[in-house]
Amino acid sequence: MMGLSQTLLVYVLVCIHLGVSQHYLRLRPSPSDHLPVPDLKEDPDPEYDPREQDLAERTLRKKLGSNFDPNFMSISSPMLVNLSVPDNLVKLQGHMPKDIKNLDFTETPYGKPVKVGKKARRKFLQWLWTYTHCPVVYTWKDLGVRFWPRYIKEGNCFSERSCSIPEGMSCKPVKSINKIFLRWYCQGFLKQKYCTWIQVQYPIISECKCSC
Repeated sequence: MMGLSQTLLVYVLVCIHLGVSQHYLRLRPSPSDHLPVPDLKEDPDPEYDPREQDLAERTLRKKLGSNFDPNFMSISSPMLVNLSVPDNLVKLQGHMPKDIKNLDFTETPYGKPVKVGKKARRKFLQWLWTYTHCPVVYTWKDLGVRFWPRYIKEGNCFSERSCSIPEGMSCKPVKSINKIFLRWYCQGFLKQKYCTWIQVQYPIISECKCSC
């Protein structure tokens, strides 16, 4: 799906702790063509959580540097609600897709031309563009205490209905962007472990398209 596998491959979150059960050895999603990123399986032992002194905002901001993006990440808990607007109120941006704009109404399967006025054609194309448009639906997600910033604004493709005429096609991701977060990483035995913050890339859906 146009590079999404490659994007997920760089999303490396290795937190394998020696001595923990086999259930927690896979702590990152397997590379796939599917976004958003599935939830990680975490070792529930609080010993692997950062301590209060490890969460000093000034230190972490300095470590993250210019990668901090307030448009997609939040330190404090935002309202964990859907941030999108209803589909019928989505404002179409950019230029109309060429495959819609260049539709020829004068051609029919039976060879008989169809006369369509400019105003009617423009309204129909606008309606068709709106119907097949695939907006990105953003929702705040809590990544847990082992990420900093803890909250991410994650994208999903609108999926409440089919986007094609006739029905059958659906909105799917075609582009993503990477945001840099800090990940609390521990290695070693429980009483001899070493933990630190490392930078990791987190892919976020940035564009969706109507496809099979």
